[in-house]
Amino acid sequence: MGLRENVEQVRTRLEKAAARFGHKPQDVTLVAVTKTVEADVIREAIALGLTDIGENRVQEMSRKREAYAGARLHMIGQLQSNKVRQLPPEVVLVQSVDRLSLLNEMERIGARDGRDFLALIEIAIAGEAQKGGCAVEALPELLEAVEEMQHVRVNGLMCVAPAASDPEDVRPYFRKMRSLFDKTAAIGYNKTQMNVLSMGMTHDFEVALEEGSNMVRIGTALFGSRNIGGGDNGTVG
Repeated sequence: MGLRENVEQVRTRLEKAAARFGHKPQDVTLVAVTKTVEADVIREAIALGLTDIGENRVQEMSRKREAYAGARLHMIGQLQSNKVRQLPPEVVLVQSVDRLSLLNEMERIGARDGRDFLALIEIAIAGEAQKGGCAVEALPELLEAVEEMQHVRVNGLMCVAPAASDPEDVRPYFRKMRSLFDKTAAIGYNKTQMNVLSMGMTHDFEVALEEGSNMVRIGTALFGSRNIGGGDNGTVG
């Protein structure tokens, strides 16, 4: 199938799965993961209505920057503190914030450059050392630090579920994330608005949506399998 057919199929699956939780299609954001996808295909994807684009590396964002015209760009890979200053202005959401030092650098660059950052806190919901994300227990410290910042706001949480041949095996992790999301929202931080729960990729997005995700990061189901190295915790969605 071509890209148009893939998009239609993914949107149909997305709408059906989201409805099982009670979300409407407009409640869910589909982020098209374009790691290793070249500029002409990205432009085609945007023309087909995939206007939220996720990239894993700052260098790749910079190389393909012109291709993102008309789209909202998401940083979904692990972000090194020394790369914060290189994030293109088109980045509307940094989904992979997982440590205080990174928040502090975003605040420093924001103050220096007159720039504001919107972020998600990535949670290592399964405690996998090889993946990014902070421990559940570390979340309050990060959110309390954001309360004192002027150029960083947190808009929700993100996770990457463990790899599993059966998506049902990761349902408990998505359910745990939803519970954490709801509990954090109830605390009522002034500078943290829990609007986004980003969880689910090609192999497990329907289960994630059934458990309350309102943002999914999908690459393979849209663009096909790609021979790649690491990046978004070793995945491309």
